[in-house]
Amino acid sequence: MSRVGKQQINIPDKTEVRLADGVFTAKGPLGELSREFKPDIAIKIEDKVVTLEPVKVTNKNNMLWGTYASHIANMVKGVNEAFVKKLVVEGIGFKVAKEGNDIVLNVGFSHPVKIAIPEGVNVEIEKNVITMSSTDKEKVGQFAAKVRANKKPEPYKGKGIRYDDEVVRRKQGKRAVT
Repeated sequence: MSRVGKQQINIPDKTEVRLADGVFTAKGPLGELSREFKPDIAIKIEDKVVTLEPVKVTNKNNMLWGTYASHIANMVKGVNEAFVKKLVVEGIGFKVAKEGNDIVLNVGFSHPVKIAIPEGVNVEIEKNVITMSSTDKEKVGQFAAKVRANKKPEPYKGKGIRYDDEVVRRKQGKRAVT
């Protein structure tokens, strides 16, 4: 049984949701998101509340139940307030710049690394802080992970690209023998 799936999803004012032919659509002040869902989980929209229930109780449907509930909750939240991820670039000589629809990273390689910004993701760069925002939680999270994967923070000096709230566990390093 899914604890997440049992929860009701409240629909805020100025938000419109509908389900047609297995496609759930949420429309709000920041835009519109759509996603296709399998008919294994019954999605009911009544009185500004969305409830989900498995059509047939199986292990697979129990897994999908909570997943679908999370997807719908994220869609409803995303069209009302954007999801934001912040990355911090630390290291001497490490730089980040935005050129057109690309992010250019100079993070200690012999060449600059260009990463294309996906459609629907807004990127702002201020000094060495990259702020990404989008109505789609998956897009912004995946793009942040892709940027971070180019130079993960290392444990000795803490150089690299890390999330704003991430804590890098530091190691001591070598000691001089006396």
